[in-house]
Amino acid sequence: MVSVGERLSRARVRAFIGRDEELDCFREALAGDPQAPFAFYVCGPGGIGKSTLLRRLADHARAAGRQLVELDGRFVNRDPADFERAAGPFLDVPGTVLFVDSFEHCQWLESWLWHHFLPRAADDTLVVLAGRRAPQPQWTADPAWSRLLHVTELEPFAEEQARRLLVAAGIRPELRDRVLRFAGGNPLALSLAAAAGSAGCSREEIWTPSADVLRTLLAGLIGEVPTAAHRRALEVAAQAHSTSEELLAAVLPEEDTHLLFSWLRDLPFMESTHRGLHPHDAARETLAADLRWRAPNAFETMRRRLSDEYLRILREAPEDRVWTVTDELFYLFREGETLARLRTWSREDEVHDRPLHPDDIDVVLRMTEETEGAASAELVRYWAQRQPQAFSVYRLVNTGRIVAFTARLALSAPPDPQDLATDPVVAAAWQYTDTTAPVNPGEHIGVSRFSIYPERYQVPSRVIDLSSSRAQAEAARARGRAYGFAVYQDAETWSERVKGTLVDIGARPRVGAHTYGVFGIDWRQVPVESWLLRFISAADDAPAPSGPSPFSRNEFDQAVREALAHWRDTGAFAACALLRTRLAADLEEPVGELRALLRQAVDDLAHDPRGVRAREALAAGYFSGAPTQEGAARRLGLPYGTYRRHLRQGLDLLCAALWQQELHGPR
Repeated sequence: MVSVGERLSRARVRAFIGRDEELDCFREALAGDPQAPFAFYVCGPGGIGKSTLLRRLADHARAAGRQLVELDGRFVNRDPADFERAAGPFLDVPGTVLFVDSFEHCQWLESWLWHHFLPRAADDTLVVLAGRRAPQPQWTADPAWSRLLHVTELEPFAEEQARRLLVAAGIRPELRDRVLRFAGGNPLALSLAAAAGSAGCSREEIWTPSADVLRTLLAGLIGEVPTAAHRRALEVAAQAHSTSEELLAAVLPEEDTHLLFSWLRDLPFMESTHRGLHPHDAARETLAADLRWRAPNAFETMRRRLSDEYLRILREAPEDRVWTVTDELFYLFREGETLARLRTWSREDEVHDRPLHPDDIDVVLRMTEETEGAASAELVRYWAQRQPQAFSVYRLVNTGRIVAFTARLALSAPPDPQDLATDPVVAAAWQYTDTTAPVNPGEHIGVSRFSIYPERYQVPSRVIDLSSSRAQAEAARARGRAYGFAVYQDAETWSERVKGTLVDIGARPRVGAHTYGVFGIDWRQVPVESWLLRFISAADDAPAPSGPSPFSRNEFDQAVREALAHWRDTGAFAACALLRTRLAADLEEPVGELRALLRQAVDDLAHDPRGVRAREALAAGYFSGAPTQEGAARRLGLPYGTYRRHLRQGLDLLCAALWQQELHGPR
């Protein structure tokens, strides 16, 4: 007969994915390798798989015949002596392995552990700590501890690993990309999505996370949010591609954004980049999905605030700031079908662009000849000599290797006869302008002439995203730009992708063995800002997740009682759980308006004969300023027992009425 523990261990082995390096290192330590670490420290954001890895390591230790001591930091007392008693075998029994999960909840023990506890370990023991914060730097820098301590910051699953998990869970192929977009490589998000499965989702529907999945993820990734202002800051970070303190101040002008930005930066799932703060994928998508489900109006309001700020930057900011603005603007509306056809926001193979340097010419020509042939390479050479400033070279961020280049030509009217005779694509663009609305003297056209990325040739990629963003920013700020054109070899496919945003001019000019499609827009008829607004409005078509409430009924009732108890303390009221319900989600001034809503709900109880006394008890107990409940009873001239009965009835009626508003909105 197989024990329950053995069955659980086997199930963990079957479900476990990745983390091979960590497992191998721990096996070496169990085997007594003298070069192996004594202490293992696993850190990373919530939901990244720390606890799962610890359970797997514990299975290995158990299988090796080791005695285990397993502690949870959430339940460790503040007295080090209590920790020492709980971990006693680690000091007395050779070969014991000590596991401490959720170490961030007892991080105050860290110095004591390194200085006083761990040096007294019994022979052949091992210790594994797991928490959201990295260890203090003095331990990794200490020459003695650096040879005994192995620190691992867990990373999200690679895409291949994430797909393996979804395949094993039976998620249908057509839903996997959507699940991956929501979960990223976060193991908790993937596991919850896999557990939710494909049930109830027909082949025509788009998978969306349920309320239970969102609630569990928010608790796991984020924990408690101090105030409504902090939650709004999270909502900005969830929607903006990257969040700077300047952006936060622009969209939350009434808040102390310096304080909020510092708080955001310290969150364990937040990454600092040169453009601002960037949440890990699962945290971002969970926050965005929760806000969109909980409060669609607040979601839309925040998104419009952000888009207005990006459009202001596009109009007013210095030139070196505007190049990424349209990229960030489109990111807000990335769920829409239109943008999904055109853009990708994958952070794999991230690239950055630089102006063309003479040393880059040979690489650029070789890439062109490999993808488009010798005739196109000669045109690249021609334009690089005439407009070198039009070229951008793209390098991988992690290696610096050149992987792509683009060229965005600016061609003044009237056209140069040599250009027309040399490049059939440019000639086709000028011919289109002549037959539709000619370009006037002093005006010019922009042509995104080349986009050469051999590894991802003319399919949506970061190269095309960044080049398009620069082209749109140039069009918004250039004086006298009459037309913009884009050029793609697979004309039919791109005709579908750009439908509604650019016009297929119908020409198919040939260069060497290939023909090209040319797509354009007359910027004199549709200003860039109007085009962007129309574009993102058309893109705004993603369905909002549906569900009852982020709270259970018991949790909701407790939140109502908590809000009443903190009625007189506005600071405490601002941090109460009721502000995280749907009831408060769309309020412009959450604290003040929620207080008014509560007061009105109490007054409304008097409309029901059963609620008259209940309303009086609630008002006396919470709103009158009575120092105690006994004092409230005396104000009403009631025996304390009678008052308590009316108060309980009032709380029941009030919670029931507010719960209906939570589920269905105000009547």
